Amino acid sequence: MTSGAAAGALIGLLFVAISVSGGRLEQQTVEARLHRIRASASFTAFNNALAVSLFSLIPGHKIGPTALVVAAFGLFFVAASLVMLLRKGRLGWRAARDAAFILGLAVVFLVQLYEGIDVWMHPGDSGSVDTIAILVVICFLIGIARAWELIRGPEIGLVQELSASVRKGGHDGG
Repeated sequence: MTSGAAAGALIGLLFVAISVSGGRLEQQTVEARLHRIRASASFTAFNNALAVSLFSLIPGHKIGPTALVVAAFGLFFVAASLVMLLRKGRLGWRAARDAAFILGLAVVFLVQLYEGIDVWMHPGDSGSVDTIAILVVICFLIGIARAWELIRGPEIGLVQELSASVRKGGHDGG
């Protein structure tokens, strides 16, 4: 129940973030295209978590077919996103980073698809149910990370900080 409530709340916050940045989403630039992919990735990850969480509340063995179906929809999103990224070429490092993130999401959906089939075929297999539950948590983390990038939250990374330190000769200047 908690997972479903969290997913619903995060989807609502994502709608607010998208509505605030709507102007950027409508542009026809490479950055706007990446922005749309980030928004869609976040929405897809949260919807996956929401659907699996809510259907798992229904008595019986509904988590297997649900995991399978939403994973399949997630894989369609991944394919569409990769086509969108590759369609115009010359996208650079940021697009490559986004493509890697999307491929990571594809791995999550592929594992979920496999585990959904396993639960559907072997309803007593609690290991697959546990794996699907872990994938729901991973989808939350992916959705939050994509949403953070969507609102252009501050980035602090080891590579970025080391690069900045080397460029400045190790001095902060302040």
